[in-house]
Amino acid sequence: MAYTTLVTAEQLQALRAAGAPLMVFDCSFELANPAAGQEQHRELHIAGAVHADLDHALSDEGVVEADGSRHPHADAASGGRHPLPSREKFAMWLCSVGFSNDMQAVVYDRQNANYCGRLWWMLKWAGHDAVAMLDGGLAAWQAAGGEVSSGEEPARFQSNFALGEPLRRLATTADVQRALGTDRQTLIDARVAPRWRGEVEPIDPVAGRIPGALNRPSALNVEADGRFKPAAQLRREFDALLQGRDPATAVMYCGSGVSALPNAVGYELAGLPPPALYAGSWSEWCSDPARPVERG
Repeated sequence: MAYTTLVTAEQLQALRAAGAPLMVFDCSFELANPAAGQEQHRELHIAGAVHADLDHALSDEGVVEADGSRHPHADAASGGRHPLPSREKFAMWLCSVGFSNDMQAVVYDRQNANYCGRLWWMLKWAGHDAVAMLDGGLAAWQAAGGEVSSGEEPARFQSNFALGEPLRRLATTADVQRALGTDRQTLIDARVAPRWRGEVEPIDPVAGRIPGALNRPSALNVEADGRFKPAAQLRREFDALLQGRDPATAVMYCGSGVSALPNAVGYELAGLPPPALYAGSWSEWCSDPARPVERG
């Protein structure tokens, strides 16, 4: 059977013991220290895991100008601080690490599922449904006695990963702007409440939110041990947030399209329809002063 949302450490051990076609990805990352994720992976990781770096594998690396400024390639799928690469470039990276269409993907991190959701969503967007987040991350794997390694993993043979029809919807800035103020769109902002209210903005140049956006900080989806809350509890919380709005209209966003994904996973675990992702998020929205901003 394919796992498509969560997989437990015990289920992953069983897949490995059965010799199932499988690849595990370590998505550990630290926003304040971008090199830390790779260092953490070298120090300790699930045996055989491939490191999927947010900046280099899961984002368009962009073009660096002579003045040091950086902007996304013309074929990038979004703007913002962590622009999505094109689906074609993402497929090329998957091929380069040996991932193929017949494999189960398992993604994890050390940061309470804050980063591995990006790869989970991108694989769905690439048409690959058999991807699951390791519930509880590396800590849960170690607690279950799972095998770990350190250092670099051996290089893998290149594979052939073929893109399929997208299984999740990417919302563009134009999509979000067209639907502002209508019942066709329910924006859910995953940033912490002071940033959503526009009281502080430690990263982007403008404080505030997209008008009409609801607030659900991404950390609300997981327990203290990094495991997702039970489905029934997630459903109660999202129902309370939506207050009767059509759940099929949900569009998730955050600062740069990364921490919005625990909300997307939690939403689906709650039995609600897969939401869209506005990957450019606040960092792309606020880059144009003509776009409206809400505060308070």
